[in-house]
Amino acid sequence: MELASVAAIKAILYPDGFRFSRAMGQNFLISPAVPRRIASSLPEGEGYGVLEIGPGLGALTEALSERAGKVVAVELDQRLLPHLTSYFAGKNVEIVEGDVLKIDLPALVKEKMPGMPCAACANLPYYITTPAVSALLEAKCFDSITLMVQKEVARRICSAPGTPEYSAFTAYVAYHAEAKTLFPVPAGCFYPAPKVDSAVIRLETRREPPVKPRDEALFFRLIRASFENRRKTLSNSVAGVLGGKEKAAKALAAAGIDPQRRGETLSLREFALLSDAAGEEID
Repeated sequence: MELASVAAIKAILYPDGFRFSRAMGQNFLISPAVPRRIASSLPEGEGYGVLEIGPGLGALTEALSERAGKVVAVELDQRLLPHLTSYFAGKNVEIVEGDVLKIDLPALVKEKMPGMPCAACANLPYYITTPAVSALLEAKCFDSITLMVQKEVARRICSAPGTPEYSAFTAYVAYHAEAKTLFPVPAGCFYPAPKVDSAVIRLETRREPPVKPRDEALFFRLIRASFENRRKTLSNSVAGVLGGKEKAAKALAAAGIDPQRRGETLSLREFALLSDAAGEEID
């Protein structure tokens, strides 16, 4: 039976009285082409591993298992575990109960896929997108991270400086990875159908960040402050971080940045210049 189908959902889950959880943001794929297309975008080979977050009924899991050497699928919903464990028994798939926001991802990858180059795949509900993406990036054990997210979130993550979608989270992701949109996924590809369309994006993780601020913590504090109020100029938005408008003005001048600009216009390089100049002012 094709797992990416309404028929499979009804045949496998409905007899047990399964009800979709809004709290978990559950929407299962019913378009077989989508999981196949996601899987085909990943490297192929017996020596390659994939960590999947939120397998649901297992449609993407199955497609990944046909391409990778091993798939470790982490599922939070205990109701789905019996089906997943039974369906993938004897295959190159291991089902793990867990929460991506709580599990030690590097330890899990090291234990389950020792020595294997590894990618991550996830169909993320909106409410955990930011913390889940942060956890996957900061694990620093994935060559790439392929995500299905709401279309608006995809635009934000993949946006460029100076665009309306550019945000502090955009800058954070760009520091850790190169983001690009792979393809759109209409709402009708899911059951139940969500109210918005989705998109699949790829984060190619960086071995080294594109800039190297002397104080990474200050670098990200300045980025967050710059986006807290888009209507504020940089001289006002970073003043709180730097101990006042006078120090902010000096740091901006030293970095060669117009104090009347706004945070969403700055590139990572400019944020790094500002951070380094600000560090000297604080010292």
